Amino acid sequence: MTRKERFQGVIGWFAANQPAAETELHYTDPFQLLCAVILSAQCTDRRVNLVTPPLFERFPTPEALSTATFDEVWPYIRSVSYPNAKTQHLIAMAQKLLSDFGGEVPSDIDALMTLPGVGRKTANVIASVVYDKPVIAVDTHVFRVSHRIGLSDGKTPLEVERDLERHIPEKQRAIAHHWLILHGRYICMARSPKCDSCPLTAWCRQYSLDHLVITPSQGS
Repeated sequence: MTRKERFQGVIGWFAANQPAAETELHYTDPFQLLCAVILSAQCTDRRVNLVTPPLFERFPTPEALSTATFDEVWPYIRSVSYPNAKTQHLIAMAQKLLSDFGGEVPSDIDALMTLPGVGRKTANVIASVVYDKPVIAVDTHVFRVSHRIGLSDGKTPLEVERDLERHIPEKQRAIAHHWLILHGRYICMARSPKCDSCPLTAWCRQYSLDHLVITPSQGS
């Protein structure tokens, strides 16, 4: 099976069966989503969704968060991974939003990446979810799923991102990010993938290798 055929099969299945996939992070505006994505680094969306409601109630805007102290913010997010660094990132991010972008979350990838706590993955999430930009954020789920299925052999998230964007039509890239994340979160998990119930086995390279039947050659 060619890589083009594999992409066509996988993306075709998702488009037909999961047309409404979206982020599982809870938010009401771009600023809240930006905070949530920063907090979600190496942390589950479920945990982030537990801590953000009181955080957003106390600091609903960049203005409110920008004047907060470390000791004011930290208690709200202490249960997420790396709370010390993320507390510093949130406050500095809000300050830079005000000083450089008038308090508005930018849509440009490079501009987003100038914000503290925002790397390429986070920038791509904001650009695709908020602004419907044709980019794909590659987190650990997307990286793993792409390799297992055979969509990419890239050695870095950026290489995988480029492979995915090369083969996925622009109009489907924003939602494809969610398709792959959700598939990795609930089906193609790191330790115990649910291959028996996976709808993508017809195109999955790893599945075909694991279930390869070798027949003895005639006369052996």
